[in-house]
Amino acid sequence: MDVLTERPKRARRITSVEVLCAVLLLAILGQSWLQNALNVPALRTGSTIFVAVCVQALPFLVLGVLLSGAIAAFVPARVLRRVLPRRTAAAVGVAGLAGIALPGCECASVPVARRLMGQGVAPAAALTFLLAAPAVNPVVLVATAIAFPGKPEMVLARFLGSLATAVVMGLLWARWGKLDWIVRRALERMPEGAGGRWRAFAEIARTDLVEAGGFLVLGGVISAALNVLVPQSWFAVLGGQLVLGVVVMAVLAVVLALCSEADAFVAASLTALPLLPKLVFLVVGPAIDVKLFALQAGTFGRSFAVRFAPVTFVVAVGCALAVGLPLIGGAR
Repeated sequence: MDVLTERPKRARRITSVEVLCAVLLLAILGQSWLQNALNVPALRTGSTIFVAVCVQALPFLVLGVLLSGAIAAFVPARVLRRVLPRRTAAAVGVAGLAGIALPGCECASVPVARRLMGQGVAPAAALTFLLAAPAVNPVVLVATAIAFPGKPEMVLARFLGSLATAVVMGLLWARWGKLDWIVRRALERMPEGAGGRWRAFAEIARTDLVEAGGFLVLGGVISAALNVLVPQSWFAVLGGQLVLGVVVMAVLAVVLALCSEADAFVAASLTALPLLPKLVFLVVGPAIDVKLFALQAGTFGRSFAVRFAPVTFVVAVGCALAVGLPLIGGAR
């Protein structure tokens, strides 16, 4: 009887905090060994680049996350719906410019766009805002200016290229897009979050910081690896072959999936490349990458994502080149 009534014991799970404490303890105990093992010129160079990228980008990342959380929690989507013109073409232009005043990361812009559609905003305007908000907001532009000191033309080119990408995609959707490509649940009105605005702000900011911080660390590691493991002669070849450099950086922007508040520092660390391929990297990344494709497919449906993502990639590359060639050309 006692055996039958005895409750099964739950297996104790090891938390991330315990894992972190164990790693720190091992690092302290093996400090001298780690110093000898890591005392390699390549590792020292890589660690310096990694720390520089993360330290420079982290303040802008935190600021962007806090602003994004505050907007999502305290600025109702109906505010944008009221200020948008009824004409679709005019609404697309206003939605693109609204990205300047309402900063947010790429991950946050997808649910915001869905929320706008659910409150009656035209899909073309909502999609324009989706592309503009993470690319033309002040946080991203200031971060770009810090990453490229003495090159204001780089900031202007990124702003114009990203804004043009958002507006062109909005107009293309208004002309040829079909609501049948978007799943029905994405167009339904979403319920307001429970638990109060401050709780929503804290939860959104925490989630975005964890996700974006992970991408920042990944970007720092990749930047360090590219500078240490990849021979500089390869970058010299890309620097001499402008078309090849543009193609490679456009593909890297899609694959690396960096946060728009941190990608400028990663691009700036690739000193052997001209500015034009870096500009393509900065315009394409916030518009479409692998994580955005997954988010769009999950939010708006696969039928939408497989049409919207490839066109966005082509338009982003084209807008970056159209703006970059007259402004920066082949400068470094």
